[in-house]
Amino acid sequence: MEQDGFGAALRHLREATAPESVGLPAGRRRTRGLRREELGDLAGMSADYVRRLEQGRSHPSAAVVNAVARALRAGRADYERLCALAGYAAAEGQVPTELGPGATRLLERFADTPMVVYDAAMNVVAANSTFLALEHWDLAGDRWDWNVAWRAFCSPFDGFQQSAADATDHESVLVARLRAAVLRYPADTSLAALVDEMRTRSSRFDGQWRAPRPVEVYESSAAFTRSDGETLTLAGNLIAIPGDDLAAVMLTAAPGSADAVKLAEVVGAVDGPAVVKVGRAGPG
Repeated sequence: MEQDGFGAALRHLREATAPESVGLPAGRRRTRGLRREELGDLAGMSADYVRRLEQGRSHPSAAVVNAVARALRAGRADYERLCALAGYAAAEGQVPTELGPGATRLLERFADTPMVVYDAAMNVVAANSTFLALEHWDLAGDRWDWNVAWRAFCSPFDGFQQSAADATDHESVLVARLRAAVLRYPADTSLAALVDEMRTRSSRFDGQWRAPRPVEVYESSAAFTRSDGETLTLAGNLIAIPGDDLAAVMLTAAPGSADAVKLAEVVGAVDGPAVVKVGRAGPG
């Protein structure tokens, strides 16, 4: 990796980025472009870490390169240059949708824990029968029924409720992952169509797309109401599956809680396969 080259390129892009172009107020500034603190907030990292990157004192992961490029809204050429300087290949083409062995193993080995797997464009690829037993996912006949972001912003579930804080965390992750997908897969026209449609349909999504919030945590809680009226409050944790560019969400109840007892009852009644692949008509 050309650390000095990457750091210099990052600093140049930061100083050349107009604050208003990334949703920040311009105001009166003594320096050009964005402050390190601002880039850090947008990319989900500290200002000190941005400084170490620019000084060549830290080795950026591929995820970090994507995060700073996304935060700076870098064009394709600048993104590819940052990737090359950091020693990574820039992603392109179509969003991969194959389940892959890593995700399959997760679903098989945690068959008693509700789990769903989705691709980089937020399309559900597979779930286990325990997740389906929550009766959370109902099809409404829209083009992107099995897209997590679409359902959150444009076609919410009746039996899925979150507090304002949890909804904020959840939505921040969804927007960040879609922005990363668009940057990594610029040739995926269906993904681009999804984003365009969501920006048209949801003013909330459009506002967050133009001025994304930094991702604070990769977990949130929600109350799932089943058809019998039973409600379970479960925490969802995001698990990255980098080799296949997939992610899994695992749902768990607080140990010793009434929700844990209810979840055990749901699990005990499950009679289905550990891996249920899902057909989708959305991006990818």
